[in-house]
Amino acid sequence: MAQPNILTLAQQSIQIEADSVAALQGFIDQQFEQVVQTIHQCSGRLVVSGIGKSAIIAQKIVATLNSTGTPSLYMHAADAIHGDLGMITQHDVVMLISKSGNSPEIKVLVPLIKNFGNTLIGMVGNTGSFLATQSDLVLNTTVEKEACPNNLAPTSSTTAQMVMGDALAVCLMHLNHFTGDDFARFHPGGALGKKLFLRVSDLIANNPVPMVRPETPLPETVIEMTAKRLGATAVINEDGSLFGVITDGDLRRMLERRQPIAGVTAADICTRHPKTIDPDAMAMHALDVLRQYDITHLVVLANNQYVGILHLHDLVKEGLL
Repeated sequence: MAQPNILTLAQQSIQIEADSVAALQGFIDQQFEQVVQTIHQCSGRLVVSGIGKSAIIAQKIVATLNSTGTPSLYMHAADAIHGDLGMITQHDVVMLISKSGNSPEIKVLVPLIKNFGNTLIGMVGNTGSFLATQSDLVLNTTVEKEACPNNLAPTSSTTAQMVMGDALAVCLMHLNHFTGDDFARFHPGGALGKKLFLRVSDLIANNPVPMVRPETPLPETVIEMTAKRLGATAVINEDGSLFGVITDGDLRRMLERRQPIAGVTAADICTRHPKTIDPDAMAMHALDVLRQYDITHLVVLANNQYVGILHLHDLVKEGLL
């Protein structure tokens, strides 16, 4: 018997899960809107629980909600009946996630939560199940079949649960007026934190500040550029305002013209009106400008006064590129 083609199996798996996700659109109804409003109006936290693979999805949903402005807690369904129910307060909303809605742990946990008087949301793949019939509100995540060839291993069902959780998070972000600045406050660490928080002033803080006057002779200008190791120097007027900038590219173009270099000054070869940026600008904005104009340097000006040069390598060093 011929073995199935691996590429075909992978493509079929992806298509089955894609179809399951697409079918969720038909389950976005008034019940879904009630769930969103209930969580939004909750004065406590959303406590999310599940068993097996659904428990892993519950953890992911909690992580997404916490990072987007909806306070949430993860509670494993098995641990809940051995003491973790103590994390639920009277002001919390509880959401249980289960494909079948009939697992033993769920059947034990549901009456206990209802006895506490908390609103119970069931995210369930079987609308006739114990969980669905006992919940105050239901999120339908029914899938036609699993991507597993035996239609057993949670694949399509867990993908549907995760996507439904993302839909909840997005709607709650909108209701909470959650902005990019809010997101930055919750993500201060790692590469993401740098992208959201790092400013131009942070990048150039330890950089040398190369500068020459417009009348500076070419040899002295080259020495300033090489000594400061940024491959560029600003050309500054006596009042501290910017006259222009000289990069190694400007030097190269001058030499290609083969003009006599005797008597050449910084003013003769500099680029007037170069691209500039404010030190308070976000580092990612600086990267966008460098990419837009296909350049490697930006002159940093504060109140029209020269304060330094930002090099593309400064962004690379911080892992932003």
